[in-house]
Amino acid sequence: MSQLFSPFQIGGLTLANRIIIAPMCQYSAEDGQTTDWHTIHLGSLSHSGAGLLIIEATAVEPRGRISAQDVGLWNDATEAALARTLKAVRTHSQMPIAIQLAHAGRKASVAQPWHGGGQLGLDAGGWETVAPSPVAFDGHARQPRALSTEDIATLCDQFVDAARRSVRLGFAAIELHAAHGYLMHQFLSPLSNRREDDFGGSLENRMRFPLMAFEAVKAVVPAGYPVGVRVSATDWVPGGWDLAQTIAFSQALKARGADFIHVSSGGNSGAQQIPLGPNYQVPFARAVKQATGLPTIAVGLITEAEQAEAIIGTGDADLVGIARGILYDPRWPWHAAAALGASVKVPNQYLRSQPRQFKTLFG
Repeated sequence: MSQLFSPFQIGGLTLANRIIIAPMCQYSAEDGQTTDWHTIHLGSLSHSGAGLLIIEATAVEPRGRISAQDVGLWNDATEAALARTLKAVRTHSQMPIAIQLAHAGRKASVAQPWHGGGQLGLDAGGWETVAPSPVAFDGHARQPRALSTEDIATLCDQFVDAARRSVRLGFAAIELHAAHGYLMHQFLSPLSNRREDDFGGSLENRMRFPLMAFEAVKAVVPAGYPVGVRVSATDWVPGGWDLAQTIAFSQALKARGADFIHVSSGGNSGAQQIPLGPNYQVPFARAVKQATGLPTIAVGLITEAEQAEAIIGTGDADLVGIARGILYDPRWPWHAAAALGASVKVPNQYLRSQPRQFKTLFG
């Protein structure tokens, strides 16, 4: 039996298989509200056969968006838009859908990638960004404003509000975004956190805000409701955030009731030196899993069915995240199941597409 297509439990949520669709920003919202594009995009992915779909980074306040076209969940209008999108998708799919709650911090206020992705001027649709310290992200001309302790408390409240809305919308799980150089990661890394108060300096202090936000979110969701965190295991820069600190952070999250850790890397510095290759981030997931015992999601250049099967089979991770690969091949789990002799659930409308040589592919 394929290990990739075996069921798995995260908190009170049972997944049909170990394939996770990782969050992917679409830069196609209007005033934080999902649009018809999201209905089409998520609707397609919801028929892929994956075990869980995590929607894109969703900002907890307007200035926390990466671009002005990012999805948000900070008021009734953004909640209502997501409700409409989810209703359309759920009408035709039983796939569990989770949400990633995020704040871009100093990496906010940029153009859509297909328009260059550069920082927008205040006279060109941009806005003042915030961060742990007034240290600009590489290539950004404008420095962020350092958050006060009162601002940090307000941010925790905003994560809580978005979490309550997420539960009300029926999302199956919440993932907090502490990776890829966004706000929580900015607090964690000494490259971006130069504070000298209780939120900077020592590892304990740099972890304080992400742990506060996690605890606050965990306190307002129902018992058994899965809450996890996406982390960058390393900045890939000497003197930056690294695996040892990631393990310490993951252990602290476990002590506070975390249900899973989604292990990525990089994104906080233009000086990063990443040795790209298949499975290049998998050893980080394995190290976090071994040190914490928490369910881990491995991600990064996982493109082949046998490759994903080996990651699960050898215990490197409990789940695998597919992102760009599933945009390229929206039926990646179907094809993986065919290659591994497993089965996937598909809509009745697609049953007759089962290839003759895979007589049990669709159950």
